[in-house]
Amino acid sequence: MIALESVTCRYEGRNRGDENGVDGGGTVAVDDVTLSVSDGEFLVVAGANGSGKTTLVRTFNGLVTPDAGTVSVNGVPVSEDLVAARTAVGMVFQEPRDQLVSATVGGDVAFGPENLGLSHGEIDRRVAVALDAVNMTDREDDRIDSLSGGERERVAIAGALAMEPDHLVCDEPFTWLDEPARESVLARLRELHAKGTGVVVVTHDLRGVLELADRVVGLADGRIVVAGPPHAAAPDLAGLGVRVPEAFDSAGGAGRPTDS
Repeated sequence: MIALESVTCRYEGRNRGDENGVDGGGTVAVDDVTLSVSDGEFLVVAGANGSGKTTLVRTFNGLVTPDAGTVSVNGVPVSEDLVAARTAVGMVFQEPRDQLVSATVGGDVAFGPENLGLSHGEIDRRVAVALDAVNMTDREDDRIDSLSGGERERVAIAGALAMEPDHLVCDEPFTWLDEPARESVLARLRELHAKGTGVVVVTHDLRGVLELADRVVGLADGRIVVAGPPHAAAPDLAGLGVRVPEAFDSAGGAGRPTDS
């Protein structure tokens, strides 16, 4: 369980809406958010660029420290045990190159478990299981710089899975992918969720992912303004500058899809 209570995050610089750039405490990126993510839940966090999505999910494992409020994972405050939080909450960044650190696929997936001080046998087991989960078995020796964008995304997911997290958080995982790669990543996330891993997908493009979700929260100006099951939330999501699938127009009565 991930639990946020009255979380607020600010950044230095211009305040939101301050045309003169006067610094009155910095931009509020996340504004008094209370949210819980249950074990095994598939949660979609939706919103336009600048809505606070990335900042919000990076508080889940201490990559961002809130200015106010508390974040806990499995009942333990993140600030008290960063290692436990980052083991329980695996993060896949929007740009895989930001987290791929080794020259080869196997080396990269092994990086996290190695830093936990695990035995060689356990590291090998985790690498094999993680690569199998993203359909990249026997690709350990492939060089990272030879991979396509979709393959790099899958390696990044495998690296997070090798930590055996309770929750896998993917921040805009489809941004650089063509349609076949997008479908491949969606299939992997669907399978992981079916096996019990909690999945959080941060996105402004809900095609293919909305039907997988148990729940959707929509952000605007750092606040949760929409929350609920996909069909109940769909009518209000298009107004947040996100792309809503046409299927939810007809089935759920959602507004017109937008490519914003």
